[in-house]
Amino acid sequence: MKLKLAALVVVSAMSLSGCATITRGTNTTFTVETMPSGATVATTNGYGCLATPCTFKMPRKSEFTVTITKPGYKTYTGTVVTKVAGAGGAAMAGNVLVGGLIGAGVDASSGAMLDLVPNPMKVTLEPEGAVTPASAPNS
Repeated sequence: MKLKLAALVVVSAMSLSGCATITRGTNTTFTVETMPSGATVATTNGYGCLATPCTFKMPRKSEFTVTITKPGYKTYTGTVVTKVAGAGGAAMAGNVLVGGLIGAGVDASSGAMLDLVPNPMKVTLEPEGAVTPASAPNS
C-alpha cells in the first residue's frame, strides 16, 4: 500500500511540476502579415494559408522556414527560430527554486518556455522587376 501511495505522489508531482507547460502551454499563435495583403504562405512544418494576414496555432518548440508568394511580387523566404521567453524563463527559474527538476525538464522538453521569433512575421513584398540598391546599374 505504501508503495502505491508513493508511486501516486511521484506521478502527481511529475504531472503538475511543469510550470511553463501549465501556464503557457506547448502551442502558440503565429501570425504572418504582408504588404500588400493577399499573399500565399507555406511553412516547412506543414502549415499554410491562401491569403494573408493569417494566423496558425504552432508548437512553441518548432523552428521552420516560411515562403510567401503573390503573383507580380518576388517570393520571400524567411526563417522562424525559437528563443527563451521572459515568462518561460521565469517559470523555469521557479521550477528550479522550488526543487522541481522534473518540472524544469518537462518545460524544457515541451518547448513551453520558448517563443517563436519573429512573431508576428511582417513582410513588405517587392514587385517583380524592381531594382534593388545592390543590383542598380552604375551611372
